[in-house]
Amino acid sequence: MPKIKTHSASKKRFSKTGSGKVKMSHAFRSHRLVSKSKKAKKSHRLDAYATDANKKTIEKLIPYK
Repeated sequence: MPKIKTHSASKKRFSKTGSGKVKMSHAFRSHRLVSKSKKAKKSHRLDAYATDANKKTIEKLIPYK
């Protein structure tokens, strides 16, 4: 069976946990943080996990990670 190429952009953004979840970071945390509320910035510090609907698609993009 041939190897599958890993999607380069996805391997930088997603990772798998030991339990099989797909871990990712929140959006809207890179710039223009002055205009955002403290609550919004604080809630986006933590890691996010992909939903089951998106998990299958992401796992196809990062098969070996």
